[in-house]
Amino acid sequence: MKLKATLALAAVMAITGAAQAATELVIATVNNGHMIEMQKLTKHFEQANPDIKVKWVTLEEGVLRQRVTTDIATKGGQFDIMTIGMYETPIWGKKGWLQELKPDAAYDVDDLLPSMRNGLTADGKLYAAPFYGESSMLMYRKDLADKAGVQMPDRPTWAQVKDLAAKIHNPKEGVYGICLRGKPGWGDNMAFLSTLVNTSGGQWFDMSWKPQLESKPWKDAISFYVDLLKNYGPPGSSANSFNEILALYNAGKCGMWVDATIAASFITDPKQSKVADKVAFAQAPTMVTPKGANWLWAWALAIPAGSTKVEAAQKFVSWATSKEYIQLVGKTNGWGSIPTGTRKSTYTNAEFLKAARFATAEKAAIDSANSNDSTLPKSPYVGVQFAAIPEFQAIGIAVGQQMSAALAGKVTVDAALKAGQIAAEREMKKGGYYK
Repeated sequence: MKLKATLALAAVMAITGAAQAATELVIATVNNGHMIEMQKLTKHFEQANPDIKVKWVTLEEGVLRQRVTTDIATKGGQFDIMTIGMYETPIWGKKGWLQELKPDAAYDVDDLLPSMRNGLTADGKLYAAPFYGESSMLMYRKDLADKAGVQMPDRPTWAQVKDLAAKIHNPKEGVYGICLRGKPGWGDNMAFLSTLVNTSGGQWFDMSWKPQLESKPWKDAISFYVDLLKNYGPPGSSANSFNEILALYNAGKCGMWVDATIAASFITDPKQSKVADKVAFAQAPTMVTPKGANWLWAWALAIPAGSTKVEAAQKFVSWATSKEYIQLVGKTNGWGSIPTGTRKSTYTNAEFLKAARFATAEKAAIDSANSNDSTLPKSPYVGVQFAAIPEFQAIGIAVGQQMSAALAGKVTVDAALKAGQIAAEREMKKGGYYK
């Protein structure tokens, strides 16, 4: 009897063990530095939660967007947690495609920066938790500016940026005046270009939802951009996105860069940047208006509505976006390399402020970005570097390809904008916005 009981108990324990080991969370994420770091630190989560195992699917930004959009729209169930942004979250939340997040009191949801929390909320419900948040700003080589006798103001104009680019551009020495995104994609070159159009006084759609790509502000902005990179940018700019420019900047090849504030923690890290001690920061440059000059974004973690592992997924999302996680990164890798832009407490942390020269400029950029008022003429959409409507993804991709072709010299700016206008009108008519 004893042997039978022991065997029965062993069988039960084996089944229980198998059941416990069976909660595998599949997480889709982007191949950015902070996300790769999260994967390394996941062992701490697994040690604290031995019944949960985490499996990562790490993808390039454009591929990630495609995969998670297809999966959630078809209810594919491939992923238990998805890395999504401020564009998808309110749209998908309203459609009922995401689980509402209800963190416990210890999580301190009120510590989230208001701009981040609001951008990940729909109908008063939080549908994604920000892993890191960002705006955009100007990062520049102070040593090169000093040598050229130029003092960059805190809020420069694009004319001042162009002037400095001309003075420091020295391809023979392997230094290009300015590096900017050129790779096509609604979240790639169009994220940057939308802010350039905004500050030039333009918008994606007027109040009748009519696309505005052939308007004067668009022509001014895109002509300026193509001219600037043709004269003072690195060769092959039309293929460059965040990671390509980050590598160029860290190698000392970019005099200036306007991009995500999150880049600051990488370019000031002496372990990865040759110019870590030579970098300075300013707000995103302006043209006609400061409105919409700098974008607003969060890479956030969300749980699909159809998930069968909600409890385990909620646990992971809470852990990865908590104050404690930020502390863990600070203690493990140094306070200059924590994921920033999500919590008020980060910007009152003395260790972080001491380590991060960029903290003040970063927070000023995030606080100044307003998703509800980002264009000089009144616009019907929410979003700074995107319009939060389902059709925008297709429009942004189509227009992004045209802008990249213009930058590569394959088409003229006017021809690119005309083709973009036609593509945008087609999508908006299809979506029933106007006839």
